[in-house]
Amino acid sequence: MFPTDQATWEGFRGMDDVVIVGGGHNGLVAAAYLARAGKSVRVLEKLPHVGGAAVSASPWEGVDARLSRFSYLVSLLPDRIVSDLGLRLALKSRAASSYTPNGKTGLLVERSPGAATVESFEAVCGSLDDWERWQRWYADLELMAQALAPTLLEPLVSRDHLRVHVDAVARGRVWEQVFERPIGATLQELFDNNLVRGVVATDALIGTHASLHSLSANKCFLYHVIGNGTGEWKVPVGGMGGVTAELERVAREAGAQIVTGAEVTSVESDGKTAAVTCGDTTVEARFVLSNVAPSVLGRLRGKEVQDAPGCQLKINMLLRRLPELKSGVDARLAFAGTFHLDESYDQLETAYLESAAGQVPSVLPGEMYCHSLTDPSILGPSLRGHETLTLFGLHLPASLFQGRNEELRDELVRRYLDQLDAHLVEPIRDCLATDADGEPCIEARTPLDLESELGLPGGNIFHGELDWPFAETEDQIGRWGVETDVDNVLVCGAGSRRGGGVSGIGGHNAAKAVLERI
Repeated sequence: MFPTDQATWEGFRGMDDVVIVGGGHNGLVAAAYLARAGKSVRVLEKLPHVGGAAVSASPWEGVDARLSRFSYLVSLLPDRIVSDLGLRLALKSRAASSYTPNGKTGLLVERSPGAATVESFEAVCGSLDDWERWQRWYADLELMAQALAPTLLEPLVSRDHLRVHVDAVARGRVWEQVFERPIGATLQELFDNNLVRGVVATDALIGTHASLHSLSANKCFLYHVIGNGTGEWKVPVGGMGGVTAELERVAREAGAQIVTGAEVTSVESDGKTAAVTCGDTTVEARFVLSNVAPSVLGRLRGKEVQDAPGCQLKINMLLRRLPELKSGVDARLAFAGTFHLDESYDQLETAYLESAAGQVPSVLPGEMYCHSLTDPSILGPSLRGHETLTLFGLHLPASLFQGRNEELRDELVRRYLDQLDAHLVEPIRDCLATDADGEPCIEARTPLDLESELGLPGGNIFHGELDWPFAETEDQIGRWGVETDVDNVLVCGAGSRRGGGVSGIGGHNAAKAVLERI
């Protein structure tokens, strides 16, 4: 339903400079930049709240917790956007980078690797060869990240130009390894140990249904390792909703009008003036920015389009206590970073092949972390001593859930908990907290759930396949990667080139493109 408040109706008279379709974080970034530049901006969001997937809420009745229910970590949000908009954000580093159980031992990677990391590499690999290669690899990636990260907020350059830029600072074959050669082949060449290869490979598969021998995995890997020039994934204090709240604050303070409960049903444009329809009301604007998936925008414009479905399962849990690990590693360290569950290189590739053939993987790869270890503020006083646990499952395409969403969701939750139990002293179910009705505090969301609840087509968290961060044709050079076939309709969300993740980059770049033309 379109809002019926009279003040809101009054605000829809006349023509806006910009109407933004969708109030996710990218739309709020664009709104803040444009309103600060003195433009009249209106954001239309169909849900009762802004933020899209970047929200905090308790899934359980009577439980005082503010979980990042969907998106949950921040790396790609540039410091420049935070500074430009005056965002009051706290992003905290986790105590560990990752832990991967491996029978009686495990691979621990500390945030600042020290003796424990070296010892775990030697225990898992039988030598320090892979540890030395690991250090060289990530040092090279950081040099690449330092070169690439600033370009994400600039007009597109050619592939050759960007390669020269990267080669000038990064060493050896980094460009070839990341941009031209399948990441799987690179990892097989670099590392001997299957577990080490898998830990690195997971960054190529988050939200991406691809073989490690496809360059689609390379694109995903790239964006996971270049954020802010370091690639470090940080915990937003207050949950992901804290990021959205700040973006909403600065957008409103700049003068942007934000309307919730306003579902857009069509977008029309002749290239100079656009009309956006919500129910029985049509709003005119000089520009329209689309913060919905490109396929959704296509349908709003009356086009026949295909969705690019997602491929992940998200499980949120509240625990009375963290479980002990059979390996003896401190759970407060193991779960502070990314806890890799059955994510060796071979397990990841097998899971892809099985799921691509229409089968639920025989071994489910997934990764977990405990937000509350880094940021206890998300739990209220009544939950003192409790901890959260978030699991992200890979290679579970939307097609597997068609016709059996609830049944398969429940089956996967059971299987993931059983796989985790193999590494625990006590069953994880014994650690679960309960809600006001005495039910275990655990929820899962499939791609179909994300489509139903958030409007993400096929539950794709990236709105579509990721793109390389350079111009692939001559006519794209100097543009922002947000353009469509109509001059005054631009993409500002995750579906823009260089979009994806909680970054604000799509919103920033769309705002810059508008300001060049308006």
